[in-house]
Amino acid sequence: MADDKLSGNVKTAYDEFYKKHDEAWRMLGAKYKAQHIGDVCKGRTFNKVLEVGAGDGSILKILSEQSFAPEYHAVEISDSGVAYIQSRNIKNLKSVQVFDGYHLPFADNSFDLIILSHVLEHVEHERLLLRELKRVAKMCVIEVPRDYKANVDGRIKHFLAYGHINVYTPTSLRYLLRTEGFEIVADLTSMIEPEVTKFNTYINQKKPKSLLTDIRIAAEYAVKNSLGNLMGKKKQEQLANAYTVLCSKTDAQAQIF
Repeated sequence: MADDKLSGNVKTAYDEFYKKHDEAWRMLGAKYKAQHIGDVCKGRTFNKVLEVGAGDGSILKILSEQSFAPEYHAVEISDSGVAYIQSRNIKNLKSVQVFDGYHLPFADNSFDLIILSHVLEHVEHERLLLRELKRVAKMCVIEVPRDYKANVDGRIKHFLAYGHINVYTPTSLRYLLRTEGFEIVADLTSMIEPEVTKFNTYINQKKPKSLLTDIRIAAEYAVKNSLGNLMGKKKQEQLANAYTVLCSKTDAQAQIF
């Protein structure tokens, strides 16, 4: 059986991360992640919400400002992340604490909803974490980047630089969730918005601003969006940069052999 403790090198890698992070960049990303959460949860209400792997609290901050739920909790493996979340004075945040990456310090069925946004791709033993989510919450929102493409093994260094040790497609994530006893209630594919691409190009990469670049970024997004709308869900999943699902737990258990 796999060791269900967080590896020391993983813990070390994230311990200091949020002491030197770029808040503007993370808040921009969180803006759309929170939007995706709202979209797949549309028409439902949740009283008690837990974010697992809450990072610096950007998503919870936005959700709280939108009055998504009356009560929030957060766990994070990084000491610096927890400290930063505590400093943000997020409305209706009742608790934030460090956890070991796999064991949630809560009783069974403690939450109406768990948020796991851009976390699963970093997790060494993903099925162990999913089983813990299923124990603690009635429903989960999970979002992952769509990293898997042809020749993905040729870009290992690129993905490891971001801590992505697992790669997904919408199909592979659904397979993982269904074999762990989750039912997909709603899902959503999304592409990187032009606003995010421009920030990454001009601010992160420090490339000179130009009208031509702006036009190219907008045109690429429009073409991909149009193709997806014309050709349907399969094409949308091929073009997506991220995949979001709302899932509920069933009584089924993973049956391996």
